[in-house]
Amino acid sequence: MPDQSPTTTATEAKSCCGLPPSLRLSSTEADELAGMFKALGHPVRLQIVDLLSRFEGQVCVCDVESQFDLSQPTISHHLKILREAGLVQAEQRGLWVYYFLRPAAVTRLGALLQGVCC
Repeated sequence: MPDQSPTTTATEAKSCCGLPPSLRLSSTEADELAGMFKALGHPVRLQIVDLLSRFEGQVCVCDVESQFDLSQPTISHHLKILREAGLVQAEQRGLWVYYFLRPAAVTRLGALLQGVCC
C-alpha cells in the first residue's frame, strides 16, 4: 500500500523556528554590497572612510595623504579601490582632487547592518 503521508514541497518548507526562509537581496545587490565591504576590509581604507565621514564637505587628497605614513601612490591605490567599490567619489579642482563619501552607498550599508535592508 502506498504511503499516504503528506509531502512538503521546497516552497512550503519552514525553518526550525517556523519562519519561512527568504532572501532580501538579489544576487546583483549582494555582489555590489560585498564589493563595498571588501573595500572596507583593509585598515587604511577603513581609516580613509572614517576621515571622509567626519567632513560634510570634501577632503583634498593632500589632506588624506598627510594623515598616513604611506607613499602617495599607495594612498591613490586605496582611494581607487574605494571609488571602484562605489563608496567614494572624487572631483578635480585645478591641480587637486577632492574626495567625499557617496551618501547613497553609506545609506545602503547602514540599512543592511541595521536589518532594514536596501
